[in-house]
Amino acid sequence: MSIEHIAIIGAGTMGNGIAQVCAVAGYQVLMVDVSEAALERGLATLGKNLERQVGKGTLDAERATAAKTRIRTSTDYAQLHSAQLVIEAASENLALKQRILQQVAANVSAECIIATNTSSLSVTQLAAAIEQPQRFIGVHFFNPVPMMALVEIIRGLQTCDSTYAQALLLTEKLGKTPISAGNRPGFVVNRILVPMINEAIFVLQEGLASAQDIDTGMRLGCNQPIGPLALADLIGLDTLLAIMQAFHQGFDDSKYRPAPLLKEMVDAGWLGRKSGRGFFSY
Repeated sequence: MSIEHIAIIGAGTMGNGIAQVCAVAGYQVLMVDVSEAALERGLATLGKNLERQVGKGTLDAERATAAKTRIRTSTDYAQLHSAQLVIEAASENLALKQRILQQVAANVSAECIIATNTSSLSVTQLAAAIEQPQRFIGVHFFNPVPMMALVEIIRGLQTCDSTYAQALLLTEKLGKTPISAGNRPGFVVNRILVPMINEAIFVLQEGLASAQDIDTGMRLGCNQPIGPLALADLIGLDTLLAIMQAFHQGFDDSKYRPAPLLKEMVDAGWLGRKSGRGFFSY
């Protein structure tokens, strides 16, 4: 099957980023969300990101304009009927994703590939929510999607070889580099990265160092381009908490317990860049 039409469920940070790279690569894109306001915000962000790339010289103006014309939006799942690939990019909530995937499966053809951008949940468990689970796969993009070259490809127990092959081909056509990961919480990158960030939060919580010194130490001592607490703010503290909770439950191991400070900051609504305040102010 040749994929020409791609639908993205979710117009947030990950959804509009995936929509952008698909449109730039020449695919017809439908972006679906629960409200027109959410779709308008997603399109506005996408437009600004395209303009930024043009300004930096990493994308020519004609390709950016053409990409915008390939993107449609809708709040109606019935509009998915022509999609050959649907990528779910909703929040890291199992019940929410299962409901969305069931709605997707009810509105697409039996041949349509259905994928999830989950960063921590079980691809096998999500696949079980739909009919023909052999067509389901994890395609985990990284934030910011237009800039990050990596995509993790995760097979569930049910995923067939042809679905896997199509996912590999898609990521390559998007100009990304795919790696294959097993279906365990966090897969490869987040399994290593998120507990490291969580440990940095413990270090801050225990008063061992300031947020600035923690980040300076990791940047200069470990050659990281951005410190773990600044990265936490970029990812979103609510997202980090959801991932750590999924690790804690999935592995049943206390080493994955979320830092209490992380929980408290999420309770306060201090979610990082998107709320204007996290470990740093924006």
